[in-house]
Amino acid sequence: MISKSTFTAIDFESAGTSSGSTDTPVQIGTCTWALNTGHADNDQVSDSWMSYIHTDRKITWAAQQVHGITKEHLKNAPKLMLLWPEIKSRLAGNIVVAHGHGTEKRFLKAFPGHGFGPWVDTLHLARAAYPTLSDYSLGSLCTTLDLVEEISILSKSASPTTKITWHDALYDSIASIVLLRHIIQSFSLQESPITLLTQPNTSGWRKHRSSL
Repeated sequence: MISKSTFTAIDFESAGTSSGSTDTPVQIGTCTWALNTGHADNDQVSDSWMSYIHTDRKITWAAQQVHGITKEHLKNAPKLMLLWPEIKSRLAGNIVVAHGHGTEKRFLKAFPGHGFGPWVDTLHLARAAYPTLSDYSLGSLCTTLDLVEEISILSKSASPTTKITWHDALYDSIASIVLLRHIIQSFSLQESPITLLTQPNTSGWRKHRSSL
């Protein structure tokens, strides 16, 4: 049941793709939301966490234009494998959330047999909830649904010394959680089975797409 679940959103930013090399992560962000209707503080986002990630790969110009991460940010950053205790402590046993979860699943393959999940993809969930929108990017969805101010407040609380915005892994993980929470509350899904989120019905979106 959704009301008894704990959700942890995860986002990776990467070095970008270039000819002859494999993409690698350069930043990870997570945050957690426990929906427990028996508590007064059931609506709190907590345990926000971010780390840069060491890579021997050069960050491509195109990737830098998206997220602004340079080699200076990665000085003294740990390798991904050294972050396993932090990642495991936040994801294990929780519902894992990501917006377009392909990248997150791919980078977590660095930890074979980790067992994280089930997964909620807020991209698919948004298509099921709002089948006629023209843009399902995370930023566009949150702007359309008037969630940006809330995300910015939570992000400032999570990162008080550094202003963060879209395509920062922490900011985007918070945005994914806020979007998930908005959909659950807007459609009164609290007492629904978790499969309603993990296996959303996107037939309405597909039908709308085919009619364009």
